[in-house]
Parts: sequence; C-alpha cells; structure tokens
Amino acid sequence: MQVYQTQITVKEEDLDELNHVNNVRYVQWVQDIAKAHWLDYASDEIRNQNFWVLLSHNIEYKGAALLGDVIQLKTYVESHHGATCIRIVELFLNEKCIVKSQTKWCLLSNETKRPTRISPEIVELFH
Repeated sequence: MQVYQTQITVKEEDLDELNHVNNVRYVQWVQDIAKAHWLDYASDEIRNQNFWVLLSHNIEYKGAALLGDVIQLKTYVESHHGATCIRIVELFLNEKCIVKSQTKWCLLSNETKRPTRISPEIVELFH
C-alpha cells in the first residue's frame, strides 16, 4: 500500500472560538489530501475519463491542534471493490494521531456520470 503525505501549519483562520483547529477544517483537509493524492498520481488521461464522489465519511477526533502547530497528513487507499474504495486519512501532531478519517469514494465516468469499475491501472496508482 502506497502512503501519500503532506504537512500543514495551522493558521489563525483554521481556528475556532476555543482557539484550536475547527472540526470543519479537519474535514476540509481530509478532502484536500485525497484530491492531491489523485491529482499527483493519476495521469491526465485517467483524470479526463474519471472522477471521484464521496459516499460516506467517518471521522474520529483524538486530539487538538493549535496555532502554529505543524500537522503531518497521511492517506492511503485501504481497499477497493467494484467502483468504490475506502480511503484512510490520518493527521499527526508530534507523531501522535489526532484525527483519523475513513471515507468511501465512488469512481464515476466523466462521459456517463455513472459509477465505473476501478481499473487495474487505477488500482496500481495507489498500491
């Protein structure tokens, strides 16, 4: 399994009224790293033929981040079946997992806008 990683430094606009990262921001970062992983690894041809839609989202908050904290984001595709995949996103602060997300995505055809089976070529991108 191939892990995609990036990092974010918490900015003032990421904070809520309690001065820690707003839960909605974590959800945005989960979506952002999934998109970045797809854009960085899928060819133009694959991206022009397919796109992903989110079917379900589960997020567990295990800790808080504050202004100036550097958060490590890691994501990988845990499993796939037919047109869907399960993606894990974990956010770490000082090597401690503070957020874990499991999302279910469905691959759609750009042409038909209907679910399309995940091809071996796409599976290979993430494994």
